[in-house]
Amino acid sequence: MSISRFLAALIIVTGFVVSLLLDPVSAQNRTLPYWASLRFEEVNMRVGPSQDYRIDWVYKRKGLPVKVVRMREGWRLVQDPEGTQGWIAASQLTPSRGVLVIGEGLAVLRDQPEPQAKVLWRAQPGVVAQLRECRAEWCNIDVAGRRGWVARARLWGADPLSGED
Repeated sequence: MSISRFLAALIIVTGFVVSLLLDPVSAQNRTLPYWASLRFEEVNMRVGPSQDYRIDWVYKRKGLPVKVVRMREGWRLVQDPEGTQGWIAASQLTPSRGVLVIGEGLAVLRDQPEPQAKVLWRAQPGVVAQLRECRAEWCNIDVAGRRGWVARARLWGADPLSGED
């Protein structure tokens, strides 16, 4: 490999690594409040904004949506679907939107954003899904590759915040 090819490859790899390191923090610097999701299968919530504070809760639900209500030096004060608040390191969050199925009984996923549209799937309350898009009172979600439209009222994490939607 020539020196110029080696240097070009090194620059590309370095740029990629730097973007991976900075993305979690820079992507979270937005107008409050905003939605985020847990980046990993296990995420610690602390009582204060540093690792010096005790862990108050350990989440074991990658993709679980949280509402970010405050920011402080690489830490985010979040509210979970139950209303619990605590601090999570920004690097443990992702800006990709997740939602949680809520309410009583099964939530119906349809092929179109209409109440009479064909039923594709049903999801139990507590299911975590990826939010794809919302239109008025309907949201398109992806539950492990199964996509469909569900009433926005059945989802925690789908409400617009800070001028979204």
